[in-house]
Amino acid sequence: MDDVAVIGAGMTRFGKHLDKSIKDLVREAAEEAIKDAGIDKKDIQAAYVGNAVAGLMTGQEMIRGQVTLTSMGIDSIPIFNVESACASSSSAFHLGWAATSAGLYDTVLVVGFEKLFDKDKKKSFMALGTAVDLELVLEYFQKAESEMGKEDKIMHEGSGEKRSIFMDMYAWMTRRYMDMYGLTQEHFAKLSVKAHKNGAFNPHAQYQEAVTLEEVLQSGDVSFPLTRMMCSPIGDGSAAVVLSSKGAAAKRTTKPVWVAASVAGSGKITNDPDDTLTRRLAPKAYEVAGIGPEDIDVIEVHDATSPAEIIDLIELGICRGEDAPKWIDEGVLDVDGSKPSNPSGGLVTKGHPVGATGCAQIYEVVKQLRGESGKRQVKDPKIAFTHNGGGILGIDASSMTLHVFKK
Repeated sequence: MDDVAVIGAGMTRFGKHLDKSIKDLVREAAEEAIKDAGIDKKDIQAAYVGNAVAGLMTGQEMIRGQVTLTSMGIDSIPIFNVESACASSSSAFHLGWAATSAGLYDTVLVVGFEKLFDKDKKKSFMALGTAVDLELVLEYFQKAESEMGKEDKIMHEGSGEKRSIFMDMYAWMTRRYMDMYGLTQEHFAKLSVKAHKNGAFNPHAQYQEAVTLEEVLQSGDVSFPLTRMMCSPIGDGSAAVVLSSKGAAAKRTTKPVWVAASVAGSGKITNDPDDTLTRRLAPKAYEVAGIGPEDIDVIEVHDATSPAEIIDLIELGICRGEDAPKWIDEGVLDVDGSKPSNPSGGLVTKGHPVGATGCAQIYEVVKQLRGESGKRQVKDPKIAFTHNGGGILGIDASSMTLHVFKK
């Protein structure tokens, strides 16, 4: 297996782009990545395109990658369409990396995109709500509630119409972590404040304004303990990266970012809230990369809500649960802290156009390892990690891809 490097990265600003089509979004991110890589379109030998709900939101089904890339002059080559909920483009990256590592191609393009915003928010929430087992989701939730032996319910009035059902799921899991480790709503509000501070320095972020603790707590209840500013926004966007084999990278760049590990997995039906895909997959990523969680210098995790950031870090073995309140209070996760997390602003402020999210995380850590992140730059990072999950299977993530990157 050959070493593989990211040699180019690009992305749009995430947000509400009613005036842009899926073709416009993909073109902007892909052309930036290709320019950043210092290559021509003709150098791309294959493309992997991640998207989740273009069919439900725009009507474009089946050949989304071909439609978007051919319109910008990338055609004839193999173009693979990858759909895996919020992990669509990180899964596309995994496949592109595997093919390049195996020697099938020297240079591939990976793109993720989504158009989620619609004047009718119910349409967006309904689309997101399909990333579950539609026949059995309520049965799975009821079994999990029964196993926990509590009166606490997962879904509440308005779920799937006024908000994504995922927010109810995150809230339910969060309340459990509050009970276990003494985390409070204020701790999660502090994570949101951190996210908005980082997002204010990210030109690609959907929200680019710092906020106060009080503003987060008073921003409107969603599902306790979540408030509006603790939840990732619906939006549109695209992100792209160019991958090259070791030989091709040596000819094209002096600043390669090497893929030290790319591992993917799927969820399973379980009523055990501690038997998560994150916990099962993380050791594989560390083993493949030859590192431990303590070696990570900067990380982007899937914080669809602010509490998810610290929950993910606990499940990845980076932060001990009993240390979580202290880490938040003392700024350990800040850009200038000892374990910087989500310097991009994370999904909470950067935004979460689901099919683009995985590639956007990779864009951020590539820029961090190159030292190109401006005021949100982490000090001299050498090892970076991305954690991107999607969908719900039972009470667990249905799909996940973890990546380790090195200078």
